[in-house]
Amino acid sequence: MSEAYEPRLKRKYREEIRTKLQEQFNYSNPMKVPKLDKVVINMGVGEAVNDSKKIKAALAELERIAGQKPVATKARKSIAGFKVREGMLIGAKVTLRRDQMYEFLDRLTTIALPRVKDFRGLNGKSFDGQGNYAMGIKEHIVFPEINYDEVEEVRGMDIIVCTTAETTEEAKALLAECGFPFRN
Repeated sequence: MSEAYEPRLKRKYREEIRTKLQEQFNYSNPMKVPKLDKVVINMGVGEAVNDSKKIKAALAELERIAGQKPVATKARKSIAGFKVREGMLIGAKVTLRRDQMYEFLDRLTTIALPRVKDFRGLNGKSFDGQGNYAMGIKEHIVFPEINYDEVEEVRGMDIIVCTTAETTEEAKALLAECGFPFRN
């Protein structure tokens, strides 16, 4: 009987990264070693105010990128200057956990980020102090799942990586071991 499939990054964490972090930060309890918790991908679609078809396209593209069905986000309050009414669909988000999270982060660091134009590394200061990292991508077309010829409009997205690390230093060490190319 064959073994169940395990994402490459998850196996790397289990076999290499966990022991490196335990030695680096001198954890007495192996359960204290920080690990990846979840990844939230958010895509704002401001153009949906004028054309409701744009939100459907954004949801389909985000589903292709994440491999999981996203949720349409609604405006919390009306803003007359932007022609936004309360309850209007203005974005899409998806939360990835477990194997899908590891698969997405592996594709992000090995395929998508190297395809970003003029990429010089991720900002190492985008941590929130509680072990979470936030980054933005200006063009969603860097993902291999998106066919450039079928895209009507290039959109940006926010990616938030949540970890169980308690400090910025621990979280940065974890993400650097996972292949995040920090520049500073």
